[in-house]
Amino acid sequence: MSAGCATGARPPPPGPSNIVALPSVIARGGQLTITVDGCPDGGHATSNAFPRTELRPLHGEGDTAKGITTVDFDARAGSYDITVHCSGRSLTRPAALTVLGGVRGGLGGSTGGATPADIAIGGGLVTAAVAAGGVFWMRRRAERQT
Repeated sequence: MSAGCATGARPPPPGPSNIVALPSVIARGGQLTITVDGCPDGGHATSNAFPRTELRPLHGEGDTAKGITTVDFDARAGSYDITVHCSGRSLTRPAALTVLGGVRGGLGGSTGGATPADIAIGGGLVTAAVAAGGVFWMRRRAERQT
């Protein structure tokens, strides 16, 4: 029997383990869920990709804690470590998540308006469509008259 058990003292908590970040590949501004085992009282997670995030114990899940955060919009593309602090201990998982670069939604890819080349191409397509429609209509008309 160990000295801790003989005196009735509670053994120290095991500390954090098994850091899981989902999704592990994420775009800037995406929502990230961090789950950690060995954090019965919760704690916090840190990374250069997101702000300090509180980890809250999951009831009915033993010593597991979970936090939800948003990846910084200005995070650079690449791999990031996550460090978890709980139960008086720390654990770092190297390359726990990968931030994708170049994703910029909502603008439809155009921010400067149409260029003269865009207008010329669009005008040519409209002209071709009108001409093709006219030819089709003329052929149908000619078939009815015969």
